[in-house]
Amino acid sequence: MPGTNDEKSDTNRTETGSETSDRPSIAALSERFDLTEHRRYLSRDLEGMILDLGAGKGAMFPYLRTAVQRGPALHLHAIEPDPHRRRQAKRTASTHGLDVHLRSGRAESLPYADDTFDVIIASAVFCTVQDPSRALTEVHRVVKPDGEFRFLEHVRSGGLRGYVQDAVTPFWKRIVNGCHLNRRTDDWIAAGPFDFDEIETLSIGVSPSKPFVRGTATPVRKTET
Repeated sequence: MPGTNDEKSDTNRTETGSETSDRPSIAALSERFDLTEHRRYLSRDLEGMILDLGAGKGAMFPYLRTAVQRGPALHLHAIEPDPHRRRQAKRTASTHGLDVHLRSGRAESLPYADDTFDVIIASAVFCTVQDPSRALTEVHRVVKPDGEFRFLEHVRSGGLRGYVQDAVTPFWKRIVNGCHLNRRTDDWIAAGPFDFDEIETLSIGVSPSKPFVRGTATPVRKTET
């Protein structure tokens, strides 16, 4: 069935407003090194309502399938704003026999009710969203008060490499699908407001998009007045 005019228009733009999704993404570049251990980390001991934030082509789906096979009752959801990648994610889910409710959506405006998810997973997502702070506010809104945010993201480096990332980012984001090399995503998560349960800096990455951080955080609820 032919796509709608909006879908046809959207195929030429990504979440960041860049041109076609045929351009490489940081998630695609990250496949040059082995993320198996880190994606297993993101998918370990899952239960309840799960959201894969920015599913891309479905890189997390094989690991979520393994989580389902372990036995706990999981209700899997995923969002992906790019129609081309969303179609690829649907094929990936089908290949792995995974039942996942995949929707169009942006991280800055999640199409879910408050306090919906037990776990929200982000894997190489926040380098490309237009408004990371707004996106984290949305994550905070839709995760349950006792829920968990799990992340694997590349962040700005320290020292000279960080200054190089600052200088290169305007060009890099044009050729790598809107990817910002110098995002301080770990700092923004802490200000989300979230409390880190675990956070680790990893020496993985494809230069200049390194290092990565991985970890888990729980939402901090404001005191009502």
